[in-house]
Amino acid sequence: MPDTPVASSQESEPVPAGIVAGLKSFTAAHSGATAVIEYVGRRGARIVLVGEDGAWGDQLAPATDVARAACKEAGVPVENGWERELTENMHGGPGLWESMGRTALTR
Repeated sequence: MPDTPVASSQESEPVPAGIVAGLKSFTAAHSGATAVIEYVGRRGARIVLVGEDGAWGDQLAPATDVARAACKEAGVPVENGWERELTENMHGGPGLWESMGRTALTR
């Protein structure tokens, strides 16, 4: 009997090109970036990017493995958690806390 390919139940979803493009764009605009991936339940995973200049942004991915693959494809290193040096480098603009509150309320 010839060998037939078997689909693995652990195959990850394809990486959306828009996520990779967004990661590359943010990294280029902020002289590099580091990512932290947070699991957000059925929504998937949140990729939080912290730029070398202290600016930060985020993107949603359908799953944590997709988020990791997107970061790898975009050349963005991923931290295992919120290290002190990373959080100390973050800063936001004047409306940061207000916009974060509005975002949380609309979800």
